[in-house]
Amino acid sequence: MVFSQCQIAEMTIVFFFVNPEKRAIIPFSKAHVSRSLRRSIIKKNFEIKSNKDFNQVILSCADPKFGRQDTWINNSIKEVFNTLHESGYAHSVEIYLNKSLVGGIYGISIGSVFFAESMFSAVKNASKIVLIFLLAKLNASKFKLFDVQFMTPHLASMGAIEISKNKFSQLLNLHIKEKNHFPYINSSKIEDWNILLNYLQETKEIS
Repeated sequence: MVFSQCQIAEMTIVFFFVNPEKRAIIPFSKAHVSRSLRRSIIKKNFEIKSNKDFNQVILSCADPKFGRQDTWINNSIKEVFNTLHESGYAHSVEIYLNKSLVGGIYGISIGSVFFAESMFSAVKNASKIVLIFLLAKLNASKFKLFDVQFMTPHLASMGAIEISKNKFSQLLNLHIKEKNHFPYINSSKIEDWNILLNYLQETKEIS
């Protein structure tokens, strides 16, 4: 599957399609969680929910104040993804601290595959915490593939690996047709918290 990007938000060209030779994914069984991140998660001083404020998450992902001087998330892409969200394909996961949105991630869910598009963080570790919570819930819901598109040092530190375009296509064809649904996420529910704790026990701890 190719994915759309725009080089900068002000471009007159709306977007182009990318199908890289190498694709980055995070295997659910190989996510990395540092000791400091585990401590931040266990403090439980945050609230995580899904699809509570999709539009604000995508706006924040495009906002230069969160570290992006140029962004491919232009107005056309925002409109497309909001339409996909309304249709039940695009989803967001938000993290709140003292009732303020401090991080989030959004992407597309099809079958047992989640295509992560972008994430943002307004405070330390916010995007990492929300990513681990999302991985935990998707893993518990029998999702098989978590696509993160391009490799970055940040994603590599979280356990991302690169696979060939052909291998990615094989995995995609295998799992995208499976019947599955994006899980509802609410960290205040004991069931979701237990899913997260169980996932932390299964993941690799790094220093």
